[in-house]
Amino acid sequence: MTFDTFREILGFSIGILYLWWEYHANPKVWLASVVMPAISMWIYYSKGLYADFAINIYYLVIAAYGFWNWTHGVEKKESGKPRIIRINLKLALGCISVGLILWYIIWWILVTLTDSTVPVADAFTTSFSIVGLWMMARKIAEQWLVWFIVDLVCTALYYYKGIPFYSILYFIYTIISVLGYRKWLKMIKKEI
Repeated sequence: MTFDTFREILGFSIGILYLWWEYHANPKVWLASVVMPAISMWIYYSKGLYADFAINIYYLVIAAYGFWNWTHGVEKKESGKPRIIRINLKLALGCISVGLILWYIIWWILVTLTDSTVPVADAFTTSFSIVGLWMMARKIAEQWLVWFIVDLVCTALYYYKGIPFYSILYFIYTIISVLGYRKWLKMIKKEI
């Protein structure tokens, strides 16, 4: 087994833990959000996925914010945990707009400043991952819909770039995003 394969399997394993905790809305998800990016950065950089590499820096920062918000956030219910909320139309349009603007900017940077062979897909997954992770940190249920699209594209992208364990991981993420969205909607109903 090569060191690259070991790192990929380790990242895969932590990714499964991350998914389990996210599915159950457990704040431990943010601890995995610190470890997994550190591993993933090396993998993405070595495969020329520069935007995916760079977004992991954002992941480290947003992990701290998400952990704080999920454990000390202002939108708490009686149990002391932050509420899971639904997105409104204005915020949804804002998230889509930010995602599209970021997609264009990141695509332009990749085309202009790097030798990326997949600038459109890399920029897309990166830009909407930024939006999705922010939504997750705010405990917005529709973050799962963003992840469904991002994870589906990542599955194909990582397969194409020769990162099979991450391709499998993101295929699992794609399936779980549908189940996670349903679960979070049920959790909202229980909170009411």
